[in-house]
Parts: sequence; structure tokens; C-alpha cells
Amino acid sequence: MQARTGSSRLPGKVLRPLGGRPVLGWMVRAARAASGVEDVVVATSTAPGDDAVAELGEELGVQVVRGSEDDVLSRFVLALEETGADAVVRLTADCPLADPSLISAVVGMWKADPSLDYTATTLVRTLPRGLDVELASRDALLTADAEAESFHRTHVTSYLYDSKRYFRTMGLVVQPAANDLRVTLDTVEDGEMLDAVVAELGDRAPAWHEVVDLLRSRPDITRINAGVRQKKLADG
Repeated sequence: MQARTGSSRLPGKVLRPLGGRPVLGWMVRAARAASGVEDVVVATSTAPGDDAVAELGEELGVQVVRGSEDDVLSRFVLALEETGADAVVRLTADCPLADPSLISAVVGMWKADPSLDYTATTLVRTLPRGLDVELASRDALLTADAEAESFHRTHVTSYLYDSKRYFRTMGLVVQPAANDLRVTLDTVEDGEMLDAVVAELGDRAPAWHEVVDLLRSRPDITRINAGVRQKKLADG
């Protein structure tokens, strides 16, 4: 779980309160509730501004690793080395509505066929932005670490699905598609929208379809952050 305070659009977002607990707390709770996940690790940077992230991770009772602020891939390798894991699930700490069942499904896909290098909900995006789950096998992540350059090191997994090297990948899709919706936290408007969702659904990890059903029935909530545009992959 990558987490830092140095967001360009909303600094400190992972520490922001949401429904009575910090956003990072929502993420840790969802990860712990997923089946097939043995260790939950917060991967933050060594920058002084991220001391608060490390302290919160320790308060939440999860392992914390600290590495480069910009080379996020190296942080995931550090987590891999610290845990001895066979695969690593990548979550970003600005997605507080993460659904444990989606995490479980992505892990289950890989466990059913460990020869897969990468399994994810994002190869063909059908879920709302902010419910992303990705898994990279140990060997695939180490290959990416040895070979990836430039923005691939910032975006961790992009080398596995957007490079000329061949990796075995499998994607999870849902129907009907809901990729027009946005429940990630990157701006003030995103935060206001998430506050509205939590006011309706409560302080719990909701199922993805509950979130979609709510937003489809409440255009007044979706309008709150409808004008926000996701940063492009190479933007960092």
C-alpha cells in the first residue's frame, strides 16, 4: 500500500479524516478483510513529511517500510524483501472505498494460476476509478525493478502491462461497466464526494456494487467531483 503526504493536488490526503477515521485507516481495514492477503504493509518514503504516515501505520498495527519518494517501485521491492512474499498486491492509499471482495478476487485469480505475472482490475477498466486492485508476482516485480526506467518506476506496475517485454496477465471486469465514476481522493472535490458517500453508506468497507448503485441513484453526489480529470500516466 503506497502512501505519502506529498500529493501535488491534495497534500496530506492519506491522513485526511473520513467518517471518523483517517483515509489510510480505511485502506488498512479493507486490506485486512481480504482473503488470501497474509501481510499488510504501508510503503512510504523517507521524506520527513512522511513521518506522520509511518507513525499512523504503526498505530494501525501494520508493517511500515520506507524508501525513495519518487522511485515507488523500489518501495514495493523493499516490501517484497521484508515479507518474503510470493506476490504483492498493489493498493494506493488514496482509495478509501476499496472493496475487500475485489482484492480477494484478484488474489484468487493469481492463486488459481501462479504462473501469471500480473492480475488486476485495470487491464480493461470497468470499475470506478478508486477501486483499483493490482497483483504482481515476485518474479515479475523483480524483473520490473531490474529493467524499468522513467515513469515506470513511479507507477510501479506500468512496466508489466505497457512495455515490449512479454508478461502473462489476466484482468477482472464487471458488467455493466462503471468506469465513468470516480471515488478516488486527489482533490478537495473528491474529498467532498467521499464525505457524501460515507454519510450514506456509513463507516465500513462497502461492496463495489453498493457504491455504484448509490452513485447511479444520486447524481447530486457524482456531480461534486464530475469535473475532476485523472492525471495521465506519465505525469507522475
